Amino acid sequence: MTIIADQICILMLFCILLYSGNGICASLYDYSATTKCLAEPRRAHYGGGLIVNPEFNRGTEGWTAFGQAAIREATSEEGNKYIVAHSRTNPLDSFSQKVQLEKGKLYSFSAWIQVSRGSDTVAAVFKTSDGKLIDAGKVLAKHGCWSLLKGGLAANFTSLAEILFESKNAEMEIWADSVSLQPFTKEQWRSHQDKSINKERKRKVRFQLTSANKTALEGAVVSVTQIKSDFPFGCGMNNYILTSTEYQNWFASRFKYTTFTNQMKWYSTEKIQGEENYTIADAMLQFCEKNGISVRGHNIFWDNPKQQPSWVKKLSPEELREAAAKRINSVTSRYAGKLIAWDVVNENLHFRFFEDNLGENASAEFYWIAHQLDPNTIMFLNEYNTIELAADKESNAVNYKKKIDEILSYPGNAGMSLGIGLQGHFSSDQPDIAYMRSVLDILGSTGLPIWLTEVDVDIGPNQSQYLEEILREAYAHPAVKGIISFSGPAIAGFKIMPLADKDFKNTPAGDVVDKLLAEWKSRALEATTDMKGFFEFSLFHGEYNLTVKHSVTHALTSISFKVTKHLPQRTTNVQIVD
Repeated sequence: MTIIADQICILMLFCILLYSGNGICASLYDYSATTKCLAEPRRAHYGGGLIVNPEFNRGTEGWTAFGQAAIREATSEEGNKYIVAHSRTNPLDSFSQKVQLEKGKLYSFSAWIQVSRGSDTVAAVFKTSDGKLIDAGKVLAKHGCWSLLKGGLAANFTSLAEILFESKNAEMEIWADSVSLQPFTKEQWRSHQDKSINKERKRKVRFQLTSANKTALEGAVVSVTQIKSDFPFGCGMNNYILTSTEYQNWFASRFKYTTFTNQMKWYSTEKIQGEENYTIADAMLQFCEKNGISVRGHNIFWDNPKQQPSWVKKLSPEELREAAAKRINSVTSRYAGKLIAWDVVNENLHFRFFEDNLGENASAEFYWIAHQLDPNTIMFLNEYNTIELAADKESNAVNYKKKIDEILSYPGNAGMSLGIGLQGHFSSDQPDIAYMRSVLDILGSTGLPIWLTEVDVDIGPNQSQYLEEILREAYAHPAVKGIISFSGPAIAGFKIMPLADKDFKNTPAGDVVDKLLAEWKSRALEATTDMKGFFEFSLFHGEYNLTVKHSVTHALTSISFKVTKHLPQRTTNVQIVD
């Protein structure tokens, strides 16, 4: 028996959106406006949620001045009303409103912001009843147009809190409109994640089986098995894998994507100046190639002064320039075309080693050189605390976007394939996934692919629970294109969040990873064609085998196909010839 797919496109399937989001759900991932500076602000999300008078249609009712600021109502030429904080002397001098926060709830926050001249970063801050200040989001506000500040807060306390706005330049007025604070229970948040996963990671596929004379085949039994997932969900790897068959089997049976933890770094490949040694990295890459495992290159440079090879710290600027040129040419050329990504300059927002020694454009030039040497590989920034810690002043989404603009504005970099790497080293505290989502929204608005590159959760009683919350939030977000957990078996030296113990038995964190790997893969499915020969499945993106068992002859025939997000919507006709 032979199967003939319509137009011989057996690899092509159509896609139907399972979920057409609107209302609250759509707003949570609606980041289309986060890069735009608009002449007039948009309406408040969720009608303002808990906020009283969110669009200032009743003047300043519900709002009070905070600190030394004075407040007033203002109206644009088009008639739009907004609030102004003026006569400021301190960064937190602004307007405020008190709200009740409840423990266990997640809060989505947004506001449209403008400043009276120039531009400045404006932050949303929650002041609790005990005086604690909690950062909830930032935006680069400008004069002459309105920018959307998106943020969030996961409340691990119950408290009356005061919403404030912060600008370090106290000489500027802060303007605001369409302020919103919307609470969600964890169940509501999880429900939206599931709906987003169905929309972003799955497609409904539909076939029609016909005979050689184009008669519909009723009662044929169709089985579908997923062979490979299209979403990269991987794990870190270290050199212990070269000497442990158990580690090799453990890894290859689960993961098809990885990042070497240290073995490609400069301090590993050139411990002594002029003596390069890629033996370990080469062997690890060979293992990966043999087992169909894709590798992210980590990293070409690390901007932290403490993480340079010891001899590099002693070089003069000119000697450093020469050594850096040799390094980038050596490692990038050696692995060109063999990797799926390069972390070009690691932690370039927190540190300035190369900028301080080689000039402000040092990192941007490194990206240009790496792109010339390996033009088909995505070049990533890679930073920590961007999604983990709202209080980090260096690596917030505003500064991340500034760095992206700096790199892309460097001559020759405009057409580069750039990626956003978010490490994801979370503490043992409750992760603020509401804030995490707002950052993913902001950075997702750039259109660049986002990867969580080094996910782990510090040791604590809720480690596995928090890991699952983080992974679900990332996987559900449409801008996230891959996840790497920086972990592995304890026997290989992974101490913070081992996925397996010394006997390669799962830890609670390992159980979470295995559960999600299984959950985010289509289980084996079976269906019987209806009287018109139709059958359909909802499938995760990936590669599949389809087997048809004829209801009369019982002959078996298989084909392969692939489900992706961007395939056209249609029914695929499959013709069976005995």
